Amino acid sequence: MLAFFSVCSVQEIQAQTNKGYYMLKVYHLKNSAQQQLTESYLKEFYVPKLHKLNIKNVGVFKTLDQDTTNKRIYVLIPFDNWKKIENLDANVSDETTQAGRDYINADFKNPPYTRMETIILNAFATRTSPSVPKLTAPKADRVYELRSYESATEQYHRNKVKMFNSGETDLFDRIGSNPVFYGSVIAGAKMPNLMYMTAYDSMKERDKHWEVFSAAPEWKVLIAKDEYKNNVTKNDITFLHPTDYSDF
Repeated sequence: MLAFFSVCSVQEIQAQTNKGYYMLKVYHLKNSAQQQLTESYLKEFYVPKLHKLNIKNVGVFKTLDQDTTNKRIYVLIPFDNWKKIENLDANVSDETTQAGRDYINADFKNPPYTRMETIILNAFATRTSPSVPKLTAPKADRVYELRSYESATEQYHRNKVKMFNSGETDLFDRIGSNPVFYGSVIAGAKMPNLMYMTAYDSMKERDKHWEVFSAAPEWKVLIAKDEYKNNVTKNDITFLHPTDYSDF
């Protein structure tokens, strides 16, 4: 620790401690009873509690897939420093509402989910905070696209992040794909990888935007560069729609 402070300036230390982070919580549900219990907790207790803690722009999304045995709820929580992540559980652990008590004190025979996973991401240096998309369609019609890009090694992962910061993020902005966040996973089951989310008024609009992206001259130049070859080994896409209590 002493060596760290001896070689880092005050400005560098502040830059490292003030960068943006995201927590992405994924609730896996097997039936409507679990979904109802978890959603009541999130809507009536958890999200309002985060707002009281001055954590804004909390996103809550549900999968569009038709598999009723593996429904998922995604909760996106932004943080402006690491300390808030460390203290999160302690700050939201009180049981001040009925929804909170029902969820927290659920019996082991009737849990509110089959499994919950937590992913921690470091925000891209060029996009350190989330953006609320400017959409006009009703929330029930909107489509959010969550992508995960896995790489073969940490070096290839860093190369893909560099590729995003060298033009991909600017292209998403230019064509109006409503990017919500970009992040590099620092704790999760699938590593090394990055994740990002874009938003659209409909699936039709989503398809149109990707056609524009693929045909964009700057993308063709970027993808042709040898330095960015083979930096993604797997691409997972999850389509989501926001809940009525989501900030996004």
